[in-house]
Amino acid sequence: MFGPRPVFRASNAANGAVIADRLRLADTHWTRMRGLLGTHRLDAGHGLWIRPCRQVHMVGMRYAIDLVFLDDEYRVLRAIAGLAPNRISPKVPDATSVLELPVGTLEKCQIEVGTVIDFEAV
Repeated sequence: MFGPRPVFRASNAANGAVIADRLRLADTHWTRMRGLLGTHRLDAGHGLWIRPCRQVHMVGMRYAIDLVFLDDEYRVLRAIAGLAPNRISPKVPDATSVLELPVGTLEKCQIEVGTVIDFEAV
């Protein structure tokens, strides 16, 4: 119950591009509420997978991030590049989870609406 939190690798199912190889899961009230608050940066290959989630806020954040809103089949419903600190994302009603990733990940991994994301525990 209080063991280490799971870590995942996420990749673009279409082209195999690794989106994150150190993707932490935030699936409890406390881990979802904390999110990335208090961090100074998000290194390449790292990210946060928040579930359930339909909207995120950047209040108190120190840096911008890329966002990927997913449905139950891990299909991208919406992708937002470089959401700046002190902003609130749009609400994506059909989303069931969100990936928070370093800026530039969407472009580098060719993530767009309709892309399917593969996950594996590492």
